Amino acid sequence: MKDQISIKEGYKAMFLYLEHLYEMTGSDDLAGFLGSMSLLEDDMPVDDAVWSDWLEAVAKARMNPNIDLNIENQL
Repeated sequence: MKDQISIKEGYKAMFLYLEHLYEMTGSDDLAGFLGSMSLLEDDMPVDDAVWSDWLEAVAKARMNPNIDLNIENQL
């Protein structure tokens, strides 16, 4: 497996992960979010804001590649 993926591949991977969580939990919140994340024929999300938010998250991660995601530091 290569170490780097495109922004679009990362988005699709996140979608698949959240879809898996939905299948495990049946969460209505996840179902709604997945609906707005679903891709249209132009390969862009149903909700434009989702793509904007995704690009913002990617930019933040790139600006701070050593971001601490340790749960103890998130509380």
